[in-house]
Amino acid sequence: MRRPLVAAPPHEDRVEARLIAIAAEHIRRFGPDKVTVVGVAREAGMSHANVYRFFPSKAGLVEAVVVAWARSVEVMLGDIASAPDPADDKLERFLVAWAKAQRDGLDRDPAIYAAFATFWEGRRDTVMAHRARLRAFLASIIDEGLAGPFQVKDEERAAAFVADAMQRFVHPVLVMETRDLPRSQLEQRYAVIIRAAVRTLVAGGV
Repeated sequence: MRRPLVAAPPHEDRVEARLIAIAAEHIRRFGPDKVTVVGVAREAGMSHANVYRFFPSKAGLVEAVVVAWARSVEVMLGDIASAPDPADDKLERFLVAWAKAQRDGLDRDPAIYAAFATFWEGRRDTVMAHRARLRAFLASIIDEGLAGPFQVKDEERAAAFVADAMQRFVHPVLVMETRDLPRSQLEQRYAVIIRAAVRTLVAGGV
């Protein structure tokens, strides 16, 4: 388990961030299976025992790298969800950004994204919490649109409908299956799905 959520001294935060950055680079170079705590510690200029002060195991260190990537996506999508745009425009922008972030992760950081997919399939608590936060952002946009222009009959069902419609483009395992699909073709596909989902909410189809 990670350490309790208590405020850490600033220098410890910096050390932890540096260890995560080094581990991320090692994952990129060697893949998650070949990353070692000893190798990360050596590059950080500390003993491997000191690394274990911050992370309980190598798996915990790799998970921290995945969580750092996932949180960067959350921040970006959270900014969209809290923006003052009309709900239908905001929902379309949110869904496009969500799908784009997944493909960007796969293209730019394939080893880290593969680890993300593994943790997702394993239903790791940290990754499931990430998923729940993204669903909460989606639900908040739909809730905001109830005052107009959305005419949904059931808010929870509407959120599930949109999430289901996006699965091909945001589920990491399915995203990895599209690695050979040209990005332009993928963008055309999810643009059609997104427009259809938004129109369905506006028309009160769910």
